Amino acid sequence: MDFQGKTVIVTGGASGMGLLSGQNFFDRGANVVLCDCDEEGLRRVQASFADTEGRLLALGCDVRRFAQVRAAVERTVKTFGSLDVMINCAGGNSCRIFGCWDEFCDLPIEQVQWGFEVNLMGTVYFCHEAMRQMKGQKSGAIVNFGSITGIEGDICGLDYAASKSAIMNGLNKSLAKEGAPYGVRVNCIAPGPVLTRPGMASMKTALGRAADPQEIVDMVLYLASEESSFVTGTTILMDGGRHLLMNG
Repeated sequence: MDFQGKTVIVTGGASGMGLLSGQNFFDRGANVVLCDCDEEGLRRVQASFADTEGRLLALGCDVRRFAQVRAAVERTVKTFGSLDVMINCAGGNSCRIFGCWDEFCDLPIEQVQWGFEVNLMGTVYFCHEAMRQMKGQKSGAIVNFGSITGIEGDICGLDYAASKSAIMNGLNKSLAKEGAPYGVRVNCIAPGPVLTRPGMASMKTALGRAADPQEIVDMVLYLASEESSFVTGTTILMDGGRHLLMNG
């Protein structure tokens, strides 16, 4: 899959799935814009790319702040002339981030708010700005990240589960309907456990293992490429059969 001359924004680009996605697009010839609130992490990452052609842009951006999101998209288009692929990787379970695993009704409301802002509104904001640009171009692909948790639900991380469910269903399908007349495709990947953190290895799946991150990124590349030109409005569940265990 060749992305020569294409421009890709990846959120959560300083680490994890975002960074790996960015590296894969860059290696396939794309102009890559890595967005993350961890500006120090972005500087370290930027130094690791062999960017001799000026194809990498690292932008500090808090996805909870719409003005910063808009500025990132505008900077991308000004620098590279287009926005062809939008990958929304930024997110995280607020319970893990805040170190508080109480049941939903006992969580500080600030923690719950953070979860919705990062996981849902950050994706909404970038989709809002990317769709405007892609509509004008009459082309583009958006790939969002859901989660098996959006299907299972979660007693503690309710904000995470609700956010991912909204992305996988209402947001994904609505944006795909909006984008279709303009040649813009919108799809979603819903991973199960992925080996981005040691704790993921202990989560049960029907296949008896967690995913290697590259397995997920391979699907990101496919959905962003012309190889999937007839795919839109779809959520791809990549959970190693974890959902099968819900029914025993």
